[in-house]
Amino acid sequence: MEEKGGFGYFLLGLGIGVAAGMLWAPRAGDETRQLIADKAGEGADYLKSRAGESSEYVRQRADDIKQSASDLYEKGRSTVSRQKETLNAAVEAGKQAYRDSVSDIKSTVAGAGSGSPNPSV
Repeated sequence: MEEKGGFGYFLLGLGIGVAAGMLWAPRAGDETRQLIADKAGEGADYLKSRAGESSEYVRQRADDIKQSASDLYEKGRSTVSRQKETLNAAVEAGKQAYRDSVSDIKSTVAGAGSGSPNPSV
């Protein structure tokens, strides 16, 4: 029961509010509608300009990020290239050291096998 009474009071308050608004309105209906339309247009223009500024900001940030990514890619690429060169040089040095050791061993074995007397004996 109480809910129906509450709704009735709501409708009564709504009616009184509309009547008071019509009695004490500062402008005529046409003027008020024009004022509302003008303000809505100003709001739309403001939002459009802000959207344009925002999209320019986003575009600039995207360009900055692309440039940063490109720089990082190039740094990584040059670092990998340097590391590859260093690794190749180390491998070649190891191969050369192995060849030198094998050559030294062969010459030592060849010298010992020739029957030359051992001076320490």
